Amino acid sequence: MSVVEDVRTVLQDFLAPELRELKARVEALEDKVDANERRAERRHDEVLSAIRQIADYQALAQRVARLESRESAH
Repeated sequence: MSVVEDVRTVLQDFLAPELRELKARVEALEDKVDANERRAERRHDEVLSAIRQIADYQALAQRVARLESRESAH
């Protein structure tokens, strides 16, 4: 066998399966990252919604307080 054939055999016998395994592991990690990103986006949206509700409540409470102070002034 020539050196080139020996190298080719080593690549086919050892490196190719290892590379396929690494590719599969990377794909699995990418899937997990994608799922975590979707979960983080969903949580972000939930937090923003809660903040908006608090802001709406606070604005409403301020309006009620102004109306009450006007009513008590009359």
